[in-house]
Amino acid sequence: MKIVIAGDSAGQPLVKAITDYLRTRTDVTFEDCSPSGDSAGERYAATTERAAVAILEGRFERGILCCGTGLGVSISANKVPGIRAALTHDTYSAERAAKSNNAQIITMGARVIGPELAKAIVEKYLASDFDPQSSSAPNVEAIDALDRKYSQDAV
Repeated sequence: MKIVIAGDSAGQPLVKAITDYLRTRTDVTFEDCSPSGDSAGERYAATTERAAVAILEGRFERGILCCGTGLGVSISANKVPGIRAALTHDTYSAERAAKSNNAQIITMGARVIGPELAKAIVEKYLASDFDPQSSSAPNVEAIDALDRKYSQDAV
């Protein structure tokens, strides 16, 4: 599976813990698109957009975004038409993000959870898949319809 990961300055400790964990997995490749160098002061909306667009373009299957609380990157990611991002702070929400909501991105807060829980969340998310025949499929279709309805491209 190909994963894109990114975080702002507050999310960087969690990004590092997660990327260290992902390096131990042979079934995952990833790219960290966090800002660095001259762009270290970049707003998380720009970082999030870069990751979300990479998923929409098919370069990555899923994404993981981190900031202080996970809220800002979640809100930002959900502003990108076609993206479903879910804030996750436990393994159950990570599993349901994939299985019930077909979320392409999960978000986490480095000031909210620790690195060991973050790794468990990532593991559960990557092990979970959406079933388009499931009882949740109509809900995901309705979310996508709402996305299309309010997308500026559709106006």
